[in-house]
Amino acid sequence: MPSEEDWVLFAPYNDKSLMRDALAYKLGRDLGQYAPRTRFCEVIINDIYQGVYVLIEKIKRDKNRVDINKLNPDENSGDNLTGGYIIKIDKSTGSGSGGWTSTYPPPGRNGNQTIYFQYDYPKDVDITSQQKTYIQQYISNFEGTLARNDFTDPVQGYARYIDVNSFIDFFIANEVSKKVDGYRLSTYLHKQKDSDGGKLRMGPIWDFNLGFGNANYCTQGNPEGWVTAFNDICPQDYWLIPFWWNKLIQDGHYRSELASRWVFLRSNKFATSKINAYIDSVYNVLNTVLPGESTSAQQRNFQVWPVLGQYVWPNYYVGSSFIDEVNWLKNWVTNRMNWLDVNMPSVITEVNEVSESIKVTAFPNPFQKEITFEYSLNGAGTVEIKFFNLLGQMILTARESHTEAGRYQLTLKTEALPAGSYYYKATSGTEFISGKIIKGE
Repeated sequence: MPSEEDWVLFAPYNDKSLMRDALAYKLGRDLGQYAPRTRFCEVIINDIYQGVYVLIEKIKRDKNRVDINKLNPDENSGDNLTGGYIIKIDKSTGSGSGGWTSTYPPPGRNGNQTIYFQYDYPKDVDITSQQKTYIQQYISNFEGTLARNDFTDPVQGYARYIDVNSFIDFFIANEVSKKVDGYRLSTYLHKQKDSDGGKLRMGPIWDFNLGFGNANYCTQGNPEGWVTAFNDICPQDYWLIPFWWNKLIQDGHYRSELASRWVFLRSNKFATSKINAYIDSVYNVLNTVLPGESTSAQQRNFQVWPVLGQYVWPNYYVGSSFIDEVNWLKNWVTNRMNWLDVNMPSVITEVNEVSESIKVTAFPNPFQKEITFEYSLNGAGTVEIKFFNLLGQMILTARESHTEAGRYQLTLKTEALPAGSYYYKATSGTEFISGKIIKGE
């Protein structure tokens, strides 16, 4: 690991798999983004055994960590002023420092909650007034542009301020883990100098002990649901999510890029088998009894900290053994990835799939209170029509069985649907056809 003087020794006390943070950072690096490197270790202080810890790189400006320009106190104009910066959204306890409040309150709040940005680099004691003004104004310009009706404009829209791919990868990391703190705590952003490509980037990712199903409050530990829905689920929580994420998903280009990125990752390093193979590899390291020893690292840890079978806040699942915790984590990952496959934005094309056994026409298109699907069958069969929004979420479904060939109609009521674009998929046996439809105002 690259040399540095600052490190974190993290005790995964309420994560009884011992590996959620290491897993998250591994996936972050698989995204091609910087994420802290980790090593498992056993800690002994003054001859007293303390258990299994995770040695983690601290998030810090460094050529081998957050690789942005050094920003000195005398760099207060021109290109020098534009970077580098590290900003975080987090509680003000711990390493928190000064900052500023966004002019855009979190959506869905039921009180006076705000979004507070903190100076992480340079620290509040080091950053100059000119540097404060610059980074505040830059993020304010991004938020103001994103809040406008024409935020998707390819020239003057939000994308001129941010590295969109880094936002997509940050979204994927938080949603794969379903981290209850996602987007609202332990959230970092950084900006390089303009001359070095200085758009605002999300990350690095940080703090995942309450991810991967290990939280029994708000978004809960089940493998279904979006973390970005946190404000709707827990509007009373003081720490809410910025409006960015629900606004970005409204942009067709962003959704398309997200869909393509997801398809690519799932066929590569985010394949469920590869994620679970990594979990198995960590289990083997922690559970191996080395020559000359009578117990494994995980056994020694839980002898000192006998929490197996015990609820430790905020556990959603409590297993009776280490292998129970690890197997549950693997099952959770499998179910989570399956849910995301169904609900992640889909790659949508304008051209219908070619099918020999089923032909479908949707009318009227645009539609309002109802839409009719007319289809023909070459023989007996069952036709299923699924109706999706552009997030890939199924809105309506209907099925009809027919005993002979012919031409048929199926009408769906759509009064409750908001105006916008949708798509359908009609299936008969192994054949399917899809198309795009629009609900008018």
